[in-house]
This record gives sequence, C-alpha cells and structure tokens, in this order.
Amino acid sequence: MHVASLSAPPPISDGVPGWLRLSAGWSWRLIALTAGVALVFYGVSQVQLVFVAVFLALVFTAVLNPVVDLYSRVMPRPLATGLAILSGILLVGGLLTYVVASVAGQWERLAGEFNTGVDQIVVFIEGLPFGISLDTRDDWIDDVRGWIQENSNELLSRAAESAGSVAEGLAVLALAIFCTVFFLASGASMWRWFIGQVPARQRSHWRASAGAGWYTFSGYARGTVIVALTDGILVGIFLAILGVPLAAPLAVLVFIGAFIPIIGAPVAMIIAAVVALAAEGVVTALIVTLGIAGIGQIEGHVLQPLIMGKQVALHPVVVALGVTGGTVVSGLLGAVIAVPLIAVAWAVFSTLRNIEVEGDTPGVTLPYATESPPGTSTP
Repeated sequence: MHVASLSAPPPISDGVPGWLRLSAGWSWRLIALTAGVALVFYGVSQVQLVFVAVFLALVFTAVLNPVVDLYSRVMPRPLATGLAILSGILLVGGLLTYVVASVAGQWERLAGEFNTGVDQIVVFIEGLPFGISLDTRDDWIDDVRGWIQENSNELLSRAAESAGSVAEGLAVLALAIFCTVFFLASGASMWRWFIGQVPARQRSHWRASAGAGWYTFSGYARGTVIVALTDGILVGIFLAILGVPLAAPLAVLVFIGAFIPIIGAPVAMIIAAVVALAAEGVVTALIVTLGIAGIGQIEGHVLQPLIMGKQVALHPVVVALGVTGGTVVSGLLGAVIAVPLIAVAWAVFSTLRNIEVEGDTPGVTLPYATESPPGTSTP
C-alpha cells in the first residue's frame, strides 16, 4: 500500500529572472534607507543649534568622564562633576587667555611676517626660468579694496548679523555645559530609564550597539584632544628651538588645526613655514616644513594608533571622503563632525551585523553588552 506524500506545490514562475528579483529587493531597501538618512539630515538641519550643543556635550562628557571617575573616589559624584567641569573651564580659560595675550601683542608682527613671506615666495616664483609673472597680484588687491568700498553697507549688515551668531554660539555653549552636567552626574540613571522603555527582548541589542558607539566616540574625542595637545607642544618646542618668532601662537594654531582631519594640520604647517621664511630665511623655512611634516608622521603612525588603538579604525580614503562630504554639506562644522559620526555609524553597524550570530549562540556574550553610553560610570 502506497502512502501518498503531500508536498508543497512548485512555485509559479512569473518569468522574472532571479538576479533581477534580487536586485529589485536590494534597490527598494536602499531607497528606503537613503530616504531615512535624508530625513534624519533634514531634521538635524532644522535644529542645528541643538544638535551642535548635544554633540559638544558628548565631547565634553567623553573628555571629562575619566576625571569625574577619579574625583568620585573621594567625594560624591555630583561634587566630582562640578569640580571636573571647573577644572576644565580653568584649563581652557587659562590657555585662551595666554593665546589672546600673546597674539594681541604680536598680531601686527604676525601679519607683517606672513606678508613678507608671501612676497618672498612671489619673488622666487617669478625668478624661475618659466616666464611666470605675478604682477597682477597688485591689481587683485586693488579690485578687492574697490569691492570692499562698494559693498561696505552690506558688509556692515553682515557684521551685525555675526554679532547675533556670537550670541547664538554662547547660547549653544551654555546648553552644552548644562547637558554635560547631567550626563556626567546622572548619566547612569538616564540610561537605565531609556533602556527601560525598550522591549525586553531588544535591550541586549540596544546595549551592545549603544556601547559600541559610545566606546568609539569617546575614544575618538579623548584621543583627538590628546593628539592635538601633543602636536601643539611638539611644534611649539620645535619652533622655539629654531628661533622662529611667534612660536606660541603658531603652536596653538597647529593645536586647533588638529581637530580638522586631513586639511587642518597642513594649513597650519603652511602658515608656520611662511612665517619662518620671512623671519629666518629659506633654510629655516625648509627645516620647519620637514620638521612639522615629521611630527605629522609621528602623529599618524605612533600617537593615534597608541592612543586610539582600534576604536577608530577608518581607512584614510573613508576619512578624506567623509571630511569632503561634511564640508560640502555643512562647511567647517561638517568637516569636524564627519569623521566621528562615520566611525560611530560603522561601529554600530558592525555590532548589529554580528548580533544574530553571536546573540543566538549559547554562552556567547554580545560585544559591549555591558558598556554604557555617556557618563554612566557609577562610583
């Protein structure tokens, strides 16, 4: 006696090739993802000041959190938070006061040295046996002066608008410090409340992805500050040894430029080399150029791998494209925040991509599942 076996009927073919069906499935998913990303960018652009304040607060939290953890060993965490923020304000305020005092007394000299260096470069180029003439430079300067005179009223109105921008900047800074206080003092309770709103079966995924993102962001923020400070100190010492004038302001310029990947440090190096050319001659300028380039190599091959490790493991091409895209979208602000955002997005994506394999395997703990976002360390 034969038993009839029941089986599912074969799928009805609609004549669509498998490769086209697969491509269409990926296409609509990519379109939906692109639309979601565009919507996020649009929403951020509408509240850009709030976004900048929160971003700065996260940077401050990443830098100050180890200090708060250290202070909290001997005092309550709220008091440790206040003391850490006060220490940061005093340190930054002292640095800014020193820089302003140094530049204020030597600004005219710095501008004069820079102009002299540019003139020497022009003379050198015109002396090359290629028939290059830069005589039109004076005409360009006259054109610029005429344009300024013709548009003086518009420039004054824009200057008045910039005063409003300064007020907005102070408001953003105040909001950032306000958020930093709460991130540092009560970040643990804030994070526990948030994770409590997530469905229980998804909480381990949220902890893992948020932990990976915060691990990457905090490593980048602290590492960038340490690397920039080290670059500034090394450049200041190097310029002082060579006898280049205005070594301190130029070192601070290098420190600031280090926060802008790819383009910041080279621009600072060019300015320092031009000043050295005007003050000390071609040989010193060449030594300054090679020396600062060597410091850049030390930064890229020693400091960043040692300080940041694998927390921000992005290919230089990705960094360059990110900085360029960020600059196109949001100017200087985009250039500064592009790399950390890309690094965080990649860390979260990598964690979520591995969650299904690692999370479904018995006895395997999800990566960063015990990590916590900003300031959630408890004393």
